[in-house]
Amino acid sequence: MATSEKIIYLDNAATAFPKPPEVLEEMIEVYSTLGVSPGRGSYDLSMEAEERVMNIRRQVCQFFGGSDPERVIFSYNATDALNTLIQGLIQPGCHVVSSRLEHNSVLRPLHHFSEQGIIQLDLVPFSPDGFIDPMNVVEAIRPDTSFVILTHASNVLGTVQPVEQVGAICRERHVPFILDVTQTAGILSIRMGEWGVSAVAFTGHKSLLGPTGIGGLILSPELDVKATRFGGTGRDSRSLIQTQTYPYRLEAGTINIAGVFGLSAGLHYISRQGMEKISARELDLARRLCDELNSIKGVRVYASNRHDPCVPIILCNVEGMDPEDLSTILDGDFGIATRAGLHCAPLVHQDLGTSPQGGVRFSLGPFNTAEEIDRVLEAMAEISRIR
Repeated sequence: MATSEKIIYLDNAATAFPKPPEVLEEMIEVYSTLGVSPGRGSYDLSMEAEERVMNIRRQVCQFFGGSDPERVIFSYNATDALNTLIQGLIQPGCHVVSSRLEHNSVLRPLHHFSEQGIIQLDLVPFSPDGFIDPMNVVEAIRPDTSFVILTHASNVLGTVQPVEQVGAICRERHVPFILDVTQTAGILSIRMGEWGVSAVAFTGHKSLLGPTGIGGLILSPELDVKATRFGGTGRDSRSLIQTQTYPYRLEAGTINIAGVFGLSAGLHYISRQGMEKISARELDLARRLCDELNSIKGVRVYASNRHDPCVPIILCNVEGMDPEDLSTILDGDFGIATRAGLHCAPLVHQDLGTSPQGGVRFSLGPFNTAEEIDRVLEAMAEISRIR
């Protein structure tokens, strides 16, 4: 098996790797001097750490097009953020609209509450090309719909959904619209306010180029989320009732300070390099990889129109091969790291006809090169010939 120094890493949709050295250096430098509990003490260092965290809330709020930095809530990752949001919004008997494109971080909590009879749930379909039709969302919304929650881009197909149209639909009907930007944050500009998005859930360890263990929510001022976890916040400590002040209402316990600093360092890196420049390069390589894979006999690429809105994710299979075997050969024989299986999005694979084995996902990042894409294409051609 190839070492990390030699491997062609194409699993960036799971976690971006490697991280830019300057991100790690900046993160360690700040944490080395301000790694205390922010706002938990009256001493200068604690107050300085709290001010730094508040500045990062402002940075995150601006990055996503939010309007109130105090409604930036830090979490462990997008799954944690989505659970905080979903569990804090549902009420017995409410109706929720989502889609069959979703990741299990949305599907599983919704399915749990649906199975318990607490909510009613409708999942809108997607086209063979991997897109949701906004009119299906219109048809699914009911007078008792509590919120609509959708992924911005599929983690299986890379297709970017028409969220501006969905946001307009939800705004017109006064239904909160929740957006999971796990696969788009750091690749595409997120304009929360302009799109009529009530809440955004994100993670830091993918295209935001931060460490694992950090993510969060950005809430609009109109959206209230009840607390479902309780504990110390450094505020109202005499009361046994969880503080209702944002962001502390949804941040029980000490936040992941190192992760918050790392997230900020990732955002600084993206700003310095230029997000459009980074993403344009990734997408160019992904389009070339997709086009060339399509030309290899025996290779099937799903939702392969790379001229449609997309992020650099490609799903494929080789005829007659189990995707786990294909991924293992790519790793063991060619030093190419991919993700095989269902990608925590089982309904996508059901509808594609790739279930239960799934497919092999190539997901590109900022440090992939044209030479690496050449090697991937050579490997896929060779495997396809001898399958």
